[in-house]
Amino acid sequence: MGQTGEIPEQTPNYNYEKTTENRFFRHSSTKALETSIKIPYNKLGDNMATKTNAVRLVQQAGIALREAFYEYDEQDLSGTHAADAIGMPQEQVFKTLVTRGERTGIHVFCIPVCCELDLKKAATAAGDKNIAMVPMKDLLMLTGYVRGGCSPVGMKKKYPTHIDETAILYDEIAVSAGARGNQMILNPEALADLIGAQFKDIAK
Repeated sequence: MGQTGEIPEQTPNYNYEKTTENRFFRHSSTKALETSIKIPYNKLGDNMATKTNAVRLVQQAGIALREAFYEYDEQDLSGTHAADAIGMPQEQVFKTLVTRGERTGIHVFCIPVCCELDLKKAATAAGDKNIAMVPMKDLLMLTGYVRGGCSPVGMKKKYPTHIDETAILYDEIAVSAGARGNQMILNPEALADLIGAQFKDIAK
């Protein structure tokens, strides 16, 4: 079932496309277009129709993005699973990690899901001597997000954020949209500008 009509300027218009079973993409734009809106049913229920705060913030900044939805597995919330589920190379899908520096406090790092955070390089990027991952039990309190759905956009507080420098090799990367089973795909430099992030050599 679809509907057509003029969409006011600055109002995102959506086009849902089913690519494979349980994999959906939602394209958004802030330009005024005459379009057909189609929202397919899938096992994720209302997740596809609900816009996360992270997505709202990206759209409000006028940044083009695509959303990718997939059926996540409670037993496997890894970034590699997310990359495979949406059909993107693991090098282009970035996970968001939260750390605490000995002197500098909370720092956020975004690295490819196929890589690990190099704590020595991370400490250097943060201007600290030592840095460590925060306990998983503290993630929600610090960021407002849960494991498997932690986005670098829209955290409770604005923390210093670092994106692995390999991101600039791509026109677009995927990061969590702030909910499990939901990735947003956007230009890495636009993302960095939005959240005040720096590109650093931080992965291994």
